[in-house]
Amino acid sequence: MRRDDIAVTGTGMVTPVGVGTEASWQGLLDGRSAAATDPRLDKLDIDFTCRVPGFEPGKLLGRALASRLDSHAHLALVAAREAVADAGLATEEWDATRVGVVLGVGCNSLEQYHREFGRLNSDRAKLISPRAIVRSVPNMVPAEVALDLGARGPSLAVSTACASGTTALSIARDLLRSGSCDIVLAGGSESGTAPVTVACFQQMRTLSERTHDPGGASRPFDQDRDGFVLGEGAGILVLERAEHAAARNARVHALLAGCGNSTDAHHVTAPHPEGRGAVQALRQALDDAGLTPADVDHVNAHGTSTALNDQAEHRALRAVFGTPPPVTANKSVLGHCLGGAGGIEAAATVLSLRHQTIPPTANLDTLDPDIDLDVVHKVPRPTRIRAALSNSFGFGGQNAVVVFTAV
Repeated sequence: MRRDDIAVTGTGMVTPVGVGTEASWQGLLDGRSAAATDPRLDKLDIDFTCRVPGFEPGKLLGRALASRLDSHAHLALVAAREAVADAGLATEEWDATRVGVVLGVGCNSLEQYHREFGRLNSDRAKLISPRAIVRSVPNMVPAEVALDLGARGPSLAVSTACASGTTALSIARDLLRSGSCDIVLAGGSESGTAPVTVACFQQMRTLSERTHDPGGASRPFDQDRDGFVLGEGAGILVLERAEHAAARNARVHALLAGCGNSTDAHHVTAPHPEGRGAVQALRQALDDAGLTPADVDHVNAHGTSTALNDQAEHRALRAVFGTPPPVTANKSVLGHCLGGAGGIEAAATVLSLRHQTIPPTANLDTLDPDIDLDVVHKVPRPTRIRAALSNSFGFGGQNAVVVFTAV
């Protein structure tokens, strides 16, 4: 490693296939969708989501702390604690002024608003929680993580829609390279399964309507895809300057080698049909990493399971790579965790490098004939991975790409 390399020394994950990195990775390898009927949505036409199984904040965080936080902060704190433990860091020993937190937040706390607006609209305004604002303002997720861990460096909330978690990694990398921090916890967290969230996306006609088969609803790149499934989760990485990691003999999972960010400036929700902004971000990330397309062995696709996004991403990958390397789409298993997706998928990409294995894309029965990609499906694919990309694209034409390399 070079002194200016950025090392990934810890991973923390809470996903719809399990609490913790090990459970999440195994769930991805199993390649079965976590989508299931959600009792909270019984009044909606679309009544299924991907939720974290058996997630009990009171047991994981303590009842007092859990009661103070909203659901997306619960997810972030659990993931952050795991990431710090995985990195072998002792919070009482680090220089807290040199530790930052940068987390992506997409739709923010719509679950909180759903509860409070319900009270307001039923003439129970006096029952609105005095903690509602503190729970819901975007900066409180990284702020609560910083408070929990005693991290006193920069604490930043990043919002670039569904690219938020990936953009957060880019900003964290810059903080480390500038010398502002020695350690940064970075990624994203979101709980996007509240009834109001589902209802809004349903009205936009972006969600799968496969109510007869929730488990088969999220199917990126499949010819029968009809939209995505909303999910919840958090993915957080511990990033360190390589010299800092080496000084404490830390285990390094991978290197964050390059980042690319762009804006389509095309449409408020739809991607540019040729993936113009995505191509820009992909090339920028490769240039930043000092790599050529031939050096990349795997792409973790944004893969939303919508016709426009899958096709635009396909065209972008073809434009950059010619013949792209093997692709997978974690959202087929986890659903779309919105602002948390980029952090989760970055962690999954790091694990692919660590285990030299690509997890499968669920529900890919027949590849869309207009998509020419080698999509890993059915079973995991062991393969040599020197470098891997993770793509995230969001409303507003936001594009973010990160490159990880093997150690």
